[in-house]
Amino acid sequence: MEGSKYLSVIVPVYNEEESVPKLHENISRVLMKQDFSYEVIYVDDGSKDTTFIQLRQIAEKDRHVKVVQLRRNFGQTAGIAAGVANSTGEILVFMDGDLQNDPIDIPRLLAKLEEGYDVVSGWRKNRQDAQLSRKLPSMLANRLISKVTGVHLHDYGCSLKAYRRTVFQHIRLYGEMHRFLPAYAAIAGAAITEMEVNHHARQFGKSKYGISRTFRVVLDLITVKFLSKYATKPSYAFGIPGLFSVAIGTALGIFSLGRKVLPPHVRIHRNPLLPLSILFTGFGMQCLMVGLLAELLMRTYHESQGKPIYVVRDVVSYEQPVLEERHGAKPILR
Repeated sequence: MEGSKYLSVIVPVYNEEESVPKLHENISRVLMKQDFSYEVIYVDDGSKDTTFIQLRQIAEKDRHVKVVQLRRNFGQTAGIAAGVANSTGEILVFMDGDLQNDPIDIPRLLAKLEEGYDVVSGWRKNRQDAQLSRKLPSMLANRLISKVTGVHLHDYGCSLKAYRRTVFQHIRLYGEMHRFLPAYAAIAGAAITEMEVNHHARQFGKSKYGISRTFRVVLDLITVKFLSKYATKPSYAFGIPGLFSVAIGTALGIFSLGRKVLPPHVRIHRNPLLPLSILFTGFGMQCLMVGLLAELLMRTYHESQGKPIYVVRDVVSYEQPVLEERHGAKPILR
């Protein structure tokens, strides 16, 4: 990639006018001591204060800085996607713009990444946030996400993470899926680990997240689970419960018919099992049809975009040397 860097630090910000100057000072102090090329990309997610003005002033003084301003507030996932699209780094590090993440952890993340991992996720073990409103819901959510996705991390909500750029060749960001990035990376076959990182109390402003996001997390988690298990075979997700429902409906129908034929005779229209038989059978047939439609849509999706159903990590090939003798000449090694 022309003009590419080794490291791209991507920082989505929203109404962080008080934090931005000190944040960049902290990031620069750490990265200037390193011996690799880097860039810092700030994504202003439609801030309504002077955040963008301050970022522009920083970019005018520091050639390592790039500022991306979005037209309105699109959310953190969109901010991360915009940062990735405008980055050139081989390694991508994400962090918050509220001074709670510590840039001094960036070299440690990179060192861990060099041990052979594709993703290193930060773990705010000593988190400096309110116990009931932030830490407790986060702990419960982390356990639920780990259980459902099979990717066991202590802290999905920590923004400080390091990724190899190749991970994003197989991930498309939508909605609010930034919190599930490690799980999506695992679906693509990435090697994931986590490490403890520093966490500081918020110095300026207030958090942009509240307890209401819990419901969105649950809905997003259902999507992640579906994609992880049934992305290439959605008919299984709908077909299995559909067949089970049809089987129950058929059994109830046969039982109702038996009560009609065999003594003591029960009029079939008075048998309460008959409506249940129709209900289960109808529901099962609907599930089967939805599964077929989902299968057609998924195949169209993969084929129209040329998306493979597999991900290659590496290809190793060793060509054997061939010895040739031509017209009595010495053997030639090719």
